[in-house]
Amino acid sequence: MEHKESNIKWGMVIDLDKCTGCGACMVACEAENNIAPTPDSSNKLRTLSWLLVYEMNNGKAYPEHDVAYLPRPCMQCGNPSCLHVCPVVAIDKNEEGGIVSQVYPRCIGCRYCMAACPYHARYFNWFDPIWPEGMEKTLTPNVSVRPRGVAEKCTFCHHKFAEAKERARAEGRDPSHLEEGDYIPACVAACPNGAMHFGDLNNPKHKVYELSHKPEAFRLLERLGTDPQVYYSSKREWVRRQGDNYLTNEKTKGE
Repeated sequence: MEHKESNIKWGMVIDLDKCTGCGACMVACEAENNIAPTPDSSNKLRTLSWLLVYEMNNGKAYPEHDVAYLPRPCMQCGNPSCLHVCPVVAIDKNEEGGIVSQVYPRCIGCRYCMAACPYHARYFNWFDPIWPEGMEKTLTPNVSVRPRGVAEKCTFCHHKFAEAKERARAEGRDPSHLEEGDYIPACVAACPNGAMHFGDLNNPKHKVYELSHKPEAFRLLERLGTDPQVYYSSKREWVRRQGDNYLTNEKTKGE
């Protein structure tokens, strides 16, 4: 399935040297996107989170041991593997910003997209979402609640994109040329260390454009040709090497 290129390319740059692994982005993502509280977090069959924070280390013993934390939302790939395997066209590569979306009413739960995604960024909802009494009042009105039996994923809080365009129209501005800061996903807004940046990767006026072009910027498994719209940044060589899953021997391990 082909898609048209857009002048806008929404993307994220995450500074792994600033990330402390606090998990605030995960909590904000779940609250904003109506992900029900997990009854038992120890039961991995019942856990559901669109954004996970992974711990990385350089494989060395103290005092040279070093740790980094890597938040992993959906990569919003320019060439998404999930898009090409869906038999019911439930996946769409948005022509306005390049966000990969999921059309839940079309999804039949075959989970081909989950098998195709090299980043493990898709999740299957095995159970109906249930909120404790009173918590249903906290649901985000512009985000649909997914039933069991469908695949779910991060959408860069696409509803916030729609809200930003509506706000721009109300203010007499062109909704197709949003300013930096008009549209920010919940995870970026919640990061206490400012490790996450969001904007138009094609716009030189946006900070993500500058950050994504720095020497220390990299993308996960870039060699696969998926063209992710999520970049990472670290001045530590071992972090960048692990980001593309380099195969190392004992001599080069951790360097």
